[in-house]
Amino acid sequence: MAAPPSVGGFRLIHYCPWLHKLHTTKSNKGIVQFPSSPLSTLAAISSSSITPTEESDNNGANNNASTRTKRTADNGKKTDGKNISYFPKRGQTLELVCESLAFKGKGICKVADSGFVLMCDRALPGERFIGRVTRKKDSYAEVKKIKTITPHLDYVEAPCEYASHCGGCKTQNLLYEAQVRAKEQQVHELVVLVGKFSDKDLNSSGILKPIVPCDIQYHYRNKMEFSFGPKNWVPAELIGEKSDGSNSNNYALGLHVPGFFDKILNVNKCLLQSEPANKVLAAVQDIWRDPQFSLSPYNAHSHAGFLKHLVLRTGRDVKTGLPELMVNFVTSTHQPELLSPIVEKIARIPEVVSIMNNINTSVGNTSVGEEEHILYGKSTITEILRGITFQISANSFFQTNTHQAEILYKLIEDFADLKGDSSEIVLDLFCGTGTIGLTLAKRVRHVYGYEVVKQAIADARLNAVLNGISNATFIEGDLNKIDDNFGNDFPKPDIIISDPNRPGMHLKLIKFLLKLKAKRVIYVSCNPATCARDLDYLCHGAVEQNIQGCYKLSSLQPVDMFPHTPHIECVCLLELA
Repeated sequence: MAAPPSVGGFRLIHYCPWLHKLHTTKSNKGIVQFPSSPLSTLAAISSSSITPTEESDNNGANNNASTRTKRTADNGKKTDGKNISYFPKRGQTLELVCESLAFKGKGICKVADSGFVLMCDRALPGERFIGRVTRKKDSYAEVKKIKTITPHLDYVEAPCEYASHCGGCKTQNLLYEAQVRAKEQQVHELVVLVGKFSDKDLNSSGILKPIVPCDIQYHYRNKMEFSFGPKNWVPAELIGEKSDGSNSNNYALGLHVPGFFDKILNVNKCLLQSEPANKVLAAVQDIWRDPQFSLSPYNAHSHAGFLKHLVLRTGRDVKTGLPELMVNFVTSTHQPELLSPIVEKIARIPEVVSIMNNINTSVGNTSVGEEEHILYGKSTITEILRGITFQISANSFFQTNTHQAEILYKLIEDFADLKGDSSEIVLDLFCGTGTIGLTLAKRVRHVYGYEVVKQAIADARLNAVLNGISNATFIEGDLNKIDDNFGNDFPKPDIIISDPNRPGMHLKLIKFLLKLKAKRVIYVSCNPATCARDLDYLCHGAVEQNIQGCYKLSSLQPVDMFPHTPHIECVCLLELA
């Protein structure tokens, strides 16, 4: 495959629909027809979680007849020699062909006779497989893959031994160029169908940019969270019978099986985290099951046990630029003497500069503790982003891919188009530990940051002091619960940056932004579905919500922050219309 062109230091993968090489079909008149894009249905399904109604795409049922989907259960009825529209039932087994990837990484398939959509986890474009219907909804059904008949397009060998079962990176065996093509296509479809933007305007006006791929596809995560469990989950195809969990050899330290809070796949090495972090993981795996240390994993059902989570964070030493590591043990009680053997062993690893112990007495699955203790070294590690030094504590939020965050934040700076004369006011919504606002602070008059997490605000203030920044104010507050008094604590901003979590922005906040009418809004999103919804409100308004839009979408840049996963980041520039 030819290498894509390099523009401005980025490899740009241009829009290329998945279906350009997929099977064509013939009608009974012998006319070659192409299947309709399954992503139209995908967008409707994605928007169903953020809009009042759910739509199904059953158009063109007669034109969609093909061998793409076969019935292995003969329950189709015939009328005058013709098959009627066919909708699979729960528990039914089908032969399917995956047509494309949906948002969140599930494969999209269609029933030939009806065009009914089926979504299958771990199915990839072009793959023919046997699947069983596990859940039926009005507009689509979910399928579990049982057996692959022929492999998917753009197949590559997954380097990770856990790739087939771990929920961390589902698309390792899909060529990376194909991964980013699919992500770009998903953003395009969602912005058109959920955001209601013209396909012509997005392309001809150059609003939607080609996705920025990630140059580093492995070892890019600076944080990984592993869980302890009393039983090592083993895939059915790898073992004939389940482990009885009767002794410590069956204990697990690894990642949750997708969809299960109590099933843990034991992991000895993760290709997404740094090599020093893998050294620590191997060292812990080597010692913690030894019966002489009496270390018990937490049981999610009985709520008994000591070890809950192992959280590994990688930063950089400011002076040397070398990696430094924080190890955080999350336990149900404070018994540091039980951890002493592990602490003594992993403290010998040169990169380890901090070993923490978070105490979490709740029965939930969170890794954030009610109290925190230092077992070794210091309480924070450091990282440098856009020339600013950040101190990272055990529970701080920080961009998980530091390398790609540099590119993401450069895009935000470019979209901000700062004058550089220290005259502008920046409002940084959902500011976290202040990373975005602080990288802009030295070129503006003042930054005002809002965040609901108390510890994040404390970290933001500390990072401002650490970098000698005095023109940044960080305020603790829930942006989903703003009232009429919101906005009294800061002057009218010239630029608003909003970086909400996956649910997007609350309608109250959207109405506030439309009333405020800042010259530019930069929307940073980790969920293109809710991003498209919010862009629709901000640009087009909504009569039923009494919202009148006042912005135009000037640029939308998808960024691949997490290779081999379904996650997509988008940076959007909105300007007053």
